[in-house]
Amino acid sequence: MPGRVEGKVAFVTGAARGQGRSHAIRLAQEGADIIAVDILEDIESNHYPLSRESDLAETARQIEALDRRVVTFKADVREPSQLRAALVEGVAQLGHLDLVIANAGICPLGADVAPQGFLDAVQVDLVGVINAVSEALPYLSAGASIVCTGSVAGLMPGGTDNPANGPGGAGYSHAKRGVARFVHDLALQLAPHSIRVNAVHPTNVNTDMLMSEPMYKVFRPDLENPTQQDAMAAFGAMQPMPIGFVEPVDISNAVLFLASDEARYVTGLQLKVDAGALLAGTTSGAPA
Repeated sequence: MPGRVEGKVAFVTGAARGQGRSHAIRLAQEGADIIAVDILEDIESNHYPLSRESDLAETARQIEALDRRVVTFKADVREPSQLRAALVEGVAQLGHLDLVIANAGICPLGADVAPQGFLDAVQVDLVGVINAVSEALPYLSAGASIVCTGSVAGLMPGGTDNPANGPGGAGYSHAKRGVARFVHDLALQLAPHSIRVNAVHPTNVNTDMLMSEPMYKVFRPDLENPTQQDAMAAFGAMQPMPIGFVEPVDISNAVLFLASDEARYVTGLQLKVDAGALLAGTTSGAPA
């Protein structure tokens, strides 16, 4: 049986690890070839390590083990020229482009983060999404699918705007709210061209972003130096369902659906994969 995205080529940002790696591999499992990019260096305001060359190489290894093609590039989503160069070469090698997974993100939390943290979060998490879509759009035609990574923090009142989370927390919420609005408005513009645009909004995901010292402090502000074990007890407070977090593949399965022709008439969707995290504070689009 052919895969759900058989013969398609996907451009995935933040592909070296975490959700991005998971999305790239899940799409490859269903027949896609991948153009994979990541920054492969740290951002000063973000107080947990970002990806490295070895991470992106491991993503490529796993995709090639599935007998799919993959091309990788070091590229910062804040720099359109770097994304443009990756796409020029990637499309030259793989032939075309059908899917855009604008996933790269950071979360520079902490009261000790400088105001630059606000701008860094916005530049990566919102402007980086816009840059990825903007550079990819000239390659897309009818039937293409764009999927952007949002967050429950962009849909819930307050999000990560708590002053204790510092400027980066405020920037993260601002960026993810912007992603939701961008997806809605761009979907309207591209619908006449049969190009779909959707967002996936995860709750806590088991990645390096969640499993980091800054995040432990967000969930356990009562402790001076909380550990992962300390935070594990608090992660579940986010969701009515009895879990602390979802796995990257849970988000990837949603991305795969939106990327596939199974969702050929789905556009402008804000798809929550949140174990009910937003139920108490929203109507989920149902009539009030």
